[in-house]
Order: sequence, then structure tokens, then C-alpha cells
Amino acid sequence: MPEPPAHLAAAPEPHDVNEVREADLDALLPLVRAYCDFYATSPSEEALRELSLALIAAPQLEGFQLIARDARARAIGFASVFWSWDTTEGARIGIMNDLYVAPAARGSGIAERLIEGCRARCSSRGAVRLEWMTAPENGRARSLYERVGGVLEPWLIYTLPARHG
Repeated sequence: MPEPPAHLAAAPEPHDVNEVREADLDALLPLVRAYCDFYATSPSEEALRELSLALIAAPQLEGFQLIARDARARAIGFASVFWSWDTTEGARIGIMNDLYVAPAARGSGIAERLIEGCRARCSSRGAVRLEWMTAPENGRARSLYERVGGVLEPWLIYTLPARHG
């Protein structure tokens, strides 16, 4: 029996969620580019590769990325966590800076599995919590975060470019 057209086929069940290795970069980077496109940013391919390589090279110091693959081993999502500290708790924390699931795989539980994978790795690293942020108008993400037990914090975020000029 022939397979249904791709746009009609349900996303296969998740196969695996693992830490990104160098061998995963060719599958990961198109997802990272799609994530950047969603946020209308355009870092170079070299910069995105360098970010991933830094995490691969020093996961205890820098952080990690997870890649989700479907039953056919196709990359369908990723998450990035960077290590930081919370002075008020005197403890390490994990910051989930990125979470992305390919549109065809959304609603399949992949995002929840990625978040749980991030939380488990934070726990094993001794971090007291996993935290993240999203745009106020990103209702779909906010619904997901509330569904997994995320708590909305009252803090405002400010940024300042590190370089002058």
C-alpha cells in the first residue's frame, strides 16, 4: 500500500531524544535555521555551527543541545540549554534558550519530551531549575509551558548590546 502524501501523513511517533553530537549537525542545523527564521533573525551558518560545536565540546561548562528524531530517524525538533547561576539561591540553573519542533511534528508530544529531557539533564547536573522565556504573543508555546507545569515569573527582561558602535 503506498504511503499517503507527506502533507496528509501523521508525524511518526518519536523515536529518540538525545544530546547533539557532531555527527548530528547536518540534521540539526536546518531546524536551527527554521527557528531563527521564525524569530526573523539571520545569524550565519558558521555562527550557528560554532554555537553547537561549543556546546558539544564543553557540555559541563557551556550547556547542551538535544535533538528529537522520529521513527524514521528524521530530525524533527531540538532544544538548547545554557548553564548559568542564580545568586539569590547560590545555585546553578539551566536556561532553555531554544525549543523548536518542525511544524509537521507539532502536537505530537515532541516538545514535551524535549522539555523533560532538558529538565532531567539539569537535575543530573545539579541545577536547581530549568527556566526559559517566550514572547507574550506566542500563545501556542505558552499553552505548552503551562501544560508541562511551567510557572510564569513576574520578571521583565532588558537587553543591552555588548558592543558599542
